[in-house]
Amino acid sequence: MNLSIKQLITFCEVMRSGSISQAARTLNRTQPAISTLINTLESDVGFNLFLREHGKLIPTPEAQYFLEEAEAVLQRLDRTKQTLNRVRSLESGKLRVACYPAASTVFVPRFLTNFLTAKPDIELTLVMRDSTTIADLIASQQFDVGLAETPPLPRASVQQQAFDLACVCVMAKDHPLANHDLITPALLDNCPMATLFPEHHIANALETAFLQSGHRLNKRIELRTFLPGLPLVEAGFCVMICDMVTAYSHVLLGPHSDQVIIKRFMPSIRSSISLLLPAYMPQALLTQSFSKGLLGAIERMRGEMSSFVEASTIQPTLDAEIQQFETTPGAK
Repeated sequence: MNLSIKQLITFCEVMRSGSISQAARTLNRTQPAISTLINTLESDVGFNLFLREHGKLIPTPEAQYFLEEAEAVLQRLDRTKQTLNRVRSLESGKLRVACYPAASTVFVPRFLTNFLTAKPDIELTLVMRDSTTIADLIASQQFDVGLAETPPLPRASVQQQAFDLACVCVMAKDHPLANHDLITPALLDNCPMATLFPEHHIANALETAFLQSGHRLNKRIELRTFLPGLPLVEAGFCVMICDMVTAYSHVLLGPHSDQVIIKRFMPSIRSSISLLLPAYMPQALLTQSFSKGLLGAIERMRGEMSSFVEASTIQPTLDAEIQQFETTPGAK
């Protein structure tokens, strides 16, 4: 048995209208075409659906039972079409995002706030993990998108797009060095600093910069991530040479961020972050749109922070990211 959707639609309409002629008018088809479809359907199911008496169609009990099944199939098909339309228009689907700590508190959630607007049927999973774990999650296809510090070694199972970002110096607005446009180890000689744990590459680079310049690095506070150091910087307890994402996230928090200023630091210390995608798994349209938008948000952040002006003068506009980097379905 090989029933077609056209047969089911025709049968349901004949049952509703009670006649071949009315069904033909409703479906915009000829009466012979409707009669042929009904005859073929009866042949396919193996029993009569209608009795023909004096030019009228009388549904059989089997037709009444079959009507329930046919309508259920057509309703399910209609729901499927609606779902596919939502998927096509990026209004529905599942998105699994893994994010490293610096971007997980403000930067990515702020972008998601815009991205998810008018998309009520998207199911989102957002987790914070360390960068190594994120690479594992992407490689094993447990997550669709990862934002992490760039892995030291590339993996064949992970597609990555890296961004080389300059670290910046953050200090309290009333810090004695606040009037300097460029901060150097000489200016920070023996100044209380908040640094990352010794194994982190930023901490190593900072240590090297001070050592090579012959100045003292006063590591007053050691952190696992820079985020907890921002309130300490604002209170004047320390200065930080931190990654750009952390500094920009502080700017995005709003009016109170003007109590911390951002300065350029030399010699330049670089921090690379990467957008990670499973290399061997086709990307859903939703994933493609999210990834492209997030890449755009990173580029915009880099552009806004490139001037290294005080945080109070930076006007972050992540709200424009979706429009500026909006993708069409299927865009790579």
